Amino acid sequence: MRLTALAAAIGIAATSTVAVAEPVNLTLSGGNPGGLWSLLGAGIDRAAKMDDGDSVVTYQATGGGFANIGLLGAGNTDLGLVHDAEAKIALQGGDPFQAPIENMRAIGYMYNWAPMHFFLERSVAEEYDIDGIDDIASSGAPVRIGINRSGNITSNIALHMLEAVGVTEEGLEQAGGQFVRAGANEQADLIQDGRLDMITNGIFINHSSFRAVNENSDVVLLTVPEDVIASTNEAFGTGTLAIPAGSYPNQDADVETVTLGALLVATDGMSDEAAGSLASSILNNINEVRAVHSAMGALTPELLATPSVLEFHPAAEAVYKDAGLLQ
Repeated sequence: MRLTALAAAIGIAATSTVAVAEPVNLTLSGGNPGGLWSLLGAGIDRAAKMDDGDSVVTYQATGGGFANIGLLGAGNTDLGLVHDAEAKIALQGGDPFQAPIENMRAIGYMYNWAPMHFFLERSVAEEYDIDGIDDIASSGAPVRIGINRSGNITSNIALHMLEAVGVTEEGLEQAGGQFVRAGANEQADLIQDGRLDMITNGIFINHSSFRAVNENSDVVLLTVPEDVIASTNEAFGTGTLAIPAGSYPNQDADVETVTLGALLVATDGMSDEAAGSLASSILNNINEVRAVHSAMGALTPELLATPSVLEFHPAAEAVYKDAGLLQ
């Protein structure tokens, strides 16, 4: 396949080279219509079309990463967007999978800046002297905690982190609290209406649901112990990120926490030509992906080529090596 210099606009030295993309016609499974992953699907499609107008990446809405892994495992989709934590669970054959799914291969890492947030009503925090999630169990506070719905990876991670500091459903009920299953926007409504005391989620800093909370509720961002971050990263393949001081009202210091990332995933059955062409198009036209949402502005070629819980498809790996992004 012919080689071409990678555009300087994406920050790679002029001597770097990547393969010129061939046309592709692929289906990409993502998440809810109108969500970030659907925007990423549009950006990936535009990136492919920039190299060849005949290329098509067709987005299909699904229930999210776990569903996408199932579709990939069954050969019912060409590509899927998957959280790194979901991919690790699938590799291990953990719930909801009945056996390890080992045919997944990464095309590129799309982002790794979706940190876990734990917001608590300030009045509750002050009354029970709660500064971090490790204070909740010992405080005896009757906290009603919002947890994302089953099947959403942030619910798995939130429960793991809370259980690591002794916050269990049984303990909450004994104190007069409870876990409440609700999506991000629902949690924002529930805490605003006084039906929740605490919300949890793993999404971008200042996501619209968090802005709604800040505008309508008086909350504090709880800290997370280092050992909880370490154990969660070990269990889920997640990373560590500091939410900068001042990101939210009542936040005077950086808060270090667990962060989720998302991968563009194919299978080992994808042809070298298709995988290489797609990786090349995204790399050459990375600004098309960056432009889909302000939060994606931090995407770099280096991150795209960052190894994670999944092996790269060999053809994608070759593209990144040609560009000097991998050894």
